[in-house]
Amino acid sequence: MAEIQTVTAPVFLNQANSSSVNKHTPAEAQETFKQALSQAINNVNDLQKVSAEKTELLAKGKIEDLHDVMITGQKASITLSATVEIRNKVIEAYQEIMRMQV
Repeated sequence: MAEIQTVTAPVFLNQANSSSVNKHTPAEAQETFKQALSQAINNVNDLQKVSAEKTELLAKGKIEDLHDVMITGQKASITLSATVEIRNKVIEAYQEIMRMQV
C-alpha cells in the first residue's frame, strides 16, 4: 500500500507581520518575492514531472495502482490551474495599474 504523504500549506506572502516588512529594503523585498515565486513554480513543475513519470510507468505496466496515478495527475492539474489563474490575476492587476492616470 502506498504511503500517505502530508499536504503542505501554501506560502502566502501576506503572512509576514507589518513590522518585519518595513525593515526590508526594496532589493531585499524583491529577492524575497523572487525566491517565493521561484519556489512555487518549481513545486508546480515537480508535481507535473511526478505525474508524467507515474503515467509513463502505468503505461509500461510497472505500476498497477491506477488510483495513485490518477490522484497524482489531478494534484498536478489542480496546481497548474491555480498557478495559471494567479498569473491571470497578476496580469490583470498590472494592466489596471497601467490604466491609472497619474
